[in-house]
Amino acid sequence: MTSFYTPCELKQLGFKSVGNNVFISRNACIYGAGGISIGDNVRIDDFCILSGRITLQNRIHIAAACLLFGGKSGILMKDFSGLSSRCAIYADSDDYSGNALTNPMIPDKYRSIQGGLVTLEKHALVGSNCTILPGVTVKEGASVGSMSLVTKSLDEWGIYVGIPCKRIKDRSRKILKIEDEFWVEMNGDKE
Repeated sequence: MTSFYTPCELKQLGFKSVGNNVFISRNACIYGAGGISIGDNVRIDDFCILSGRITLQNRIHIAAACLLFGGKSGILMKDFSGLSSRCAIYADSDDYSGNALTNPMIPDKYRSIQGGLVTLEKHALVGSNCTILPGVTVKEGASVGSMSLVTKSLDEWGIYVGIPCKRIKDRSRKILKIEDEFWVEMNGDKE
């Protein structure tokens, strides 16, 4: 037995959709698989939690101990995006101001849940131990350094670090040329 679910087992988990060449650790926790869509060539490592509305496109890696809480607002990870270990993404959050009760054991009418779709665009990368809050878009090619807090959307092709994170420099676009070479090597078959 391998440490990843077989394709047959993945289908039995009840995902909204699941592509080819998908590797999900048997030590990952999946809640509400019916709201989760997974494309081709995706790997999710040990001790990850996926919950709520989540769409993972193609060629994505989610490293060990990442937490993706899509809630009702949702998380979208586009092609070639990735999360290093121990990242947390929150698409929805309780209001902690004291004006409402909090936690999932309280009926919604007594809570004030704030949220917004979290998107990691193509080639967006997030370093180890980062937190991303509701409504954020990490635009194409943006990279977030380890232990950063992302509270607002990030512009494309920048490198960001800090709490809250700030742009420190541009990120190279050479990766786009490398992607083209990759597709040529894969028989020119773009997904």
